[in-house]
Amino acid sequence: MAVTLRTGGPLTRRRFLTTAASSAAFTAAGGIAKPFISRADDRPLITHGIQSGDVSLDSGMVWARADRPARMLVEVATSDSFKTIRSAVYVDALPETDFTAKALIEGLPGGQEIFYRIRFQDHSFPTLLSEPQVGRFRTAPSERRSISFIWSGDTAGGGWGIDVTRGGMRTYSTMLRSRPDFFVHSGDHIYADCPIHAEQTLPNGQIWKNIVTEDKSQVAHTLPEFRGNYKYNLLDANVRAFNAEVPLLAQWDDHEVTNDWCPGQDLGWSGYADKSILTLAARGCRAFHEFMPMRETQAEAGRVYRKVPYGPLLDVLLLDMRSYRTAIDAAGTAAAILGPTQTAWLKRELMNSQATWKIIAADLPLGVVSGDAIAQGDGPARGREIEIADLLAFIKHAGIRNTVWLTADMHYTAAHYYDPNAAVFQDFEPFWEFISGPLHAGTWQPQKLDNTFGPRAMFQHGCGDGQPDDLAPCFGLQFFGHVSIDGATEVMTVTLKDVEDRDLWSTRIEPRMEKWSRGAPALRG
Repeated sequence: MAVTLRTGGPLTRRRFLTTAASSAAFTAAGGIAKPFISRADDRPLITHGIQSGDVSLDSGMVWARADRPARMLVEVATSDSFKTIRSAVYVDALPETDFTAKALIEGLPGGQEIFYRIRFQDHSFPTLLSEPQVGRFRTAPSERRSISFIWSGDTAGGGWGIDVTRGGMRTYSTMLRSRPDFFVHSGDHIYADCPIHAEQTLPNGQIWKNIVTEDKSQVAHTLPEFRGNYKYNLLDANVRAFNAEVPLLAQWDDHEVTNDWCPGQDLGWSGYADKSILTLAARGCRAFHEFMPMRETQAEAGRVYRKVPYGPLLDVLLLDMRSYRTAIDAAGTAAAILGPTQTAWLKRELMNSQATWKIIAADLPLGVVSGDAIAQGDGPARGREIEIADLLAFIKHAGIRNTVWLTADMHYTAAHYYDPNAAVFQDFEPFWEFISGPLHAGTWQPQKLDNTFGPRAMFQHGCGDGQPDDLAPCFGLQFFGHVSIDGATEVMTVTLKDVEDRDLWSTRIEPRMEKWSRGAPALRG
């Protein structure tokens, strides 16, 4: 259990260390005690870097993993000198969580650069401390100021792992150059069902050479194997450097468990030794929550959907389109994609939101035809589309303005404008949906859109004619999206970008302070 030490004002180093005197690693002299020289070679290690996530106006989560039972010690300051410690937290890293630990840092100033320093204290020898690692994040603003964030998805898919000779997972390095306030990962953080082997042959005959680990060289069945998938990605230096600088807003999709999984799915045909999808999903969910720096929801253990408010201009509503879905039968009758409880929550949060912009972060697109997703082909709403149609009609009739949908999953990038005048189902107001990804996985060709909600592809980019699907990352078709909101005008600019940091396409969206008119907004691409 995390313990937060609070005071009426900033914590001095002496005050913090005196308060934490129960830990032998702290000294009243004003510093963290160094380990005894005789055991210096046996100090704990931070094994997979540090992360932050779910940052709000006055708080944020931090995460790290140790190599043994240890206590994670976190110091927080508003400068990288750590001259004045504002607050401090400790939490234990135990075998039950694979030595991962995460803690909520509270009582932070809004709109401020926050520095956090993490060490691990050995449980068996409390005088032994790991080398520190320092990360940073910016808290949400309390006033109207400009905001910048990025999103993407799909990491280590198609067997394309870490090839150090090709720069590793390079898109993370490119995204870091944007210096965003935060990053939304739209799902498929891992591909638990997709092993990574030592070599793959590229279309041009060259060889892609992966770093290989035991847990990632096979389909994940066990909890340690699921955990090993997350550890694999954290071997990449680009990922670790990015995680230390940019807070994460994480959601999940199917490959955190297995391809296209559904809670009622039968695994009898799939080669899994344990045929229960619920058992497999429970293991995948546990590993996901252990390795993601996300807040825990008291009301429902393991819940992924949540709202992250980011100042007066922005609320981010992160959905879970995987855990509550039901299968579509042969007749294509009504089936859930969000489920009634999550749908009610989303409607309530949209109604109550006072932010100018409401980002709906979905792990699947609305109009791309896919048996696993929402769109079921041209025609009236059916199957999972019925639930979405109800939601879109609710947004219209409740007068909720300025909703924008962000997603990934399709392994290409696109901008879709949903127009009721071009739709079969017309009881909604126009809106934008943007797709990005993959971050580091095989790239696919753009897919067919259906006309149920009338999407138009204003831009799309992926594999071209003559190129195979699952094209390797080294061919440059790796994508992320950048969103900026101007603090003065409140105009949102969405830019689709590639691994070389090129702007592929961009549009400006004016905020609507009154109800949407039936006419389409001005488009700029």
